[in-house]
This record gives sequence, structure tokens and C-alpha cells, in this order.
Amino acid sequence: MKTMHMLPLLAALVLAGCATAVPDLPAEPAAPAKFKDAGPSWTVAAPAEAQDRGAWWKVFADPGLDALVERAALRNTGLQDAAARLAQARAIARSVDADRTVQAGLGGGVVRQAGANTPNGARPATLTTAGASLAYEVDLFGRLSRASSAAALDVRAQEALLQSARLLVQSEVAQTYLALRTLDTERALVAETVAAYRSTLDLTRRRHRAGDIAELDVARVETELAATEADALALERQRAQLEHALAVLVGEPASAFSVPPSERPVALPQIPAGIPATVLARRPDVSAAQSAILAAQARVGVARAAWFPSLSLTADGGYASPELGDLFKWSARAWSVSALLSLPLFDGGRREASVQSATAQLDAELARYRGQVLAAFRDVEDQLSALRLLQQQAETQARAVSFATRATTLSESRYRNGMDSQLELLDARRSELRNRRDALHVRGSQYQATVGLIRALGGGWGPGT
Repeated sequence: MKTMHMLPLLAALVLAGCATAVPDLPAEPAAPAKFKDAGPSWTVAAPAEAQDRGAWWKVFADPGLDALVERAALRNTGLQDAAARLAQARAIARSVDADRTVQAGLGGGVVRQAGANTPNGARPATLTTAGASLAYEVDLFGRLSRASSAAALDVRAQEALLQSARLLVQSEVAQTYLALRTLDTERALVAETVAAYRSTLDLTRRRHRAGDIAELDVARVETELAATEADALALERQRAQLEHALAVLVGEPASAFSVPPSERPVALPQIPAGIPATVLARRPDVSAAQSAILAAQARVGVARAAWFPSLSLTADGGYASPELGDLFKWSARAWSVSALLSLPLFDGGRREASVQSATAQLDAELARYRGQVLAAFRDVEDQLSALRLLQQQAETQARAVSFATRATTLSESRYRNGMDSQLELLDARRSELRNRRDALHVRGSQYQATVGLIRALGGGWGPGT
């Protein structure tokens, strides 16, 4: 009869190993054989987020940028938040691991009681105790080990997110700084044009006073000068905003932060041909999404293990005596050893809801991971196509600048010789300024796309970049 009563429990023990198995993961998005805008030499590879990225921003060969990236690494608030979250995840993992070890404790107490169980019968008595206890839960169905694995994967995900935050801050500092330097060059160009217009205005006023030209010619030059000065002020406003953005990135108050203007040219690195797509596998956000999937998968196993028995072992030993002076005598010793096997029967659907919740979380992490992978390929394609088309645009714009400069030179000569009107000269200068500024904007876009590609690839395009 006792054997018949034990059959349901034995059956549960036999089937538990299969029942607690975690679900298989579906296939991830199919990776393209090559990137559309990078030529046939691009390939795909497995994740390698731990690969060294190096100080990739040094490819721009600008000491000012190097210094700002170093300052941001120390004081950026986003990095500090990500580091704190990593520390929290590590502490939680240590706490979860503690459940897999023997728990030991010391205890003592004094109890005043009366009743049939007291040494003096119904008379009140005092019982003093002192002892130690040990407890250990046998991980029969992997619940504790899966919980520990899930916590360790959470730590790995937070490590990847910290790396992702670091890469984000580095790229934002680089893009903001390069935009500021491009703006410095444009400000110098506009200031040079303002100076040229002022010189022309002085000459025009002298000719007007001499009676050679009408007042309309003076008004036209004054209009161009005022419009160009307004552009210069707009550029000053944009520079101030970029400077303030840099202050936030490096973790400093905008009121006490400044970047001195500089017209020193910043190198535009060339993307080497034939970069393997293995560098894409270093993206920390993709790695974090992978770890989140594995952690969610482990937690499905933890939730399923709640349906099956748990085995706890406990041991207590110490002393108990009604007299404090006799507490540690050999005759006052007491001990106990116990094993408790518990099997849940009915809980109103709580365990089933936990399994469903864990499964839904796994599905959500899978969808998030697929989206992250697809976004990663899109980011690389966006920046590769941008760089390819910007290079063509830069070459075309350079020709436009050359033609506009030549046109201004010829128009100025013809104007001084009385062959062209002032209106034609002003049109030529306006066209040259517009084309020069357009060329600077293209150059600035190339900087932004280069940093964008580095970030999309997970930091550089090879070890030590």
C-alpha cells in the first residue's frame, strides 16, 4: 500500500528532467552574404563583442578630440549610470549564487513557559538555548543552477550595455566635436566674405561720392554685407549650442566649459577596402540582446521547475538547559537532522502563470534580438551608402567651387574694367560663397557618416583601430 502511495511522486521525479527542459530558440534573421554598398569581400561571422576596438577616434588625428573623449570616459553621467547597473547585476548574481551553498547560522534564546511540556509540570520554567544550524537545498531539477545561469547572463548583458554606452558616448563626442570644427571653418569662411564685402562697400561708397555709380549700387552691397553678417551670427549661435552639448557629454557645466576656436584641418580617414563583416559581430547591443535571450530561456526552466518536488536538508546542534549555569554541560547537548521533500499540489494557477510569464518574456527578448540584428545591418548599409554617395558629392562639389571661384575672379576683373555690372559681381561672389559652404557641409557630413559607420560596426573596422 505504501508503494502505491509513492507512485505519483516517483513518476514526477522520473518525468521532471524532461518537463523542465527549456524551449529551443528559433533561427535568427538570415544574414546577407555581403553588404550591398561594400563590395563582394564583405562576409558575416559569429558574435565577437569582446574583441578589442582600440582608440578608434585617434584615426582623426586631433588632440582636442582625444582629450574630450578621455574626459567623457571619466565623468559622463550615462556611463556612470551604466556602470552602476552593472555593479547591481553583479551583486544580484552573487546573491542568487548564495542559494546554492550551505547556509550556516548561530542562534541563542531564552524562553519562559509553563505547561505540561515544561520540566516542572504546570509551574513556569525558563529554558535557555544556544546552538548552530546548517541548511542546504538539493538542486534536484536544476532550478537553482538555472537561476544562477540567468543571473550570470544578466551580468554579461549589462557588461555589453556598458560597452554600448561607452561606444555611444565616444561617437557622440566625436560627432559633436567634428561638427564644431566644421563650423569653425565655415565661420572663418563667412568672416572672410564679410571682410571682402566691407572692402567692396568702401570702394563702392567712394565711387558713389565721386559720381561714378548710383546709390542703388551702394544699397546692393550693403544688403549683401548685412545678410552675410546675419549668417555669421547664426553660425555663432550654432557653435554655442554645440559647445554646450559637448559640456554635457563630458559631464561638466556648460557655463564653465569652452572649446577654443580652431581652423586646424581634421583628417578624414579613408575606409579601407574589403573590410570583413566580422567586425559587425562586435556590436555590444547585439551581444546584450543575445545574453537577454539566454537569460530569459533559463528563467523558463526555473519557472517550470516549480512544478516538481524540492529537497531541503537541515541540521541543528547545540545546548538547552533550564539553568543558565548548566547550559554548556555535556548533558545539556541537543541535535537534530532532517530532510524535507515537498511537492506542490494546488496553488490556484500561480505556477502556470509564472511559466506563461517567463515564456512571454522569452518571446519578447527574441523579437527584440531580431529587431536589433536587423537594425545593425541597416545601420551599416546606411552609413556605407552615405559615405559612397558623399564621396561622389564631394568630388562634384569641389568642381563647383573651382568654377565659382574662377567666375568670381573673372567677374571682378570685368567689373573693375567697366565690362560687368556690380550686380553680376555680387551674384558671382554669392555663388562662390554658397558653393564653398556647401562643400564644407559635405565634408561635415562625411565626418558624421564615418563616425556613424564606426559605431555601426561596434567600434572601428579592425583590432586596434
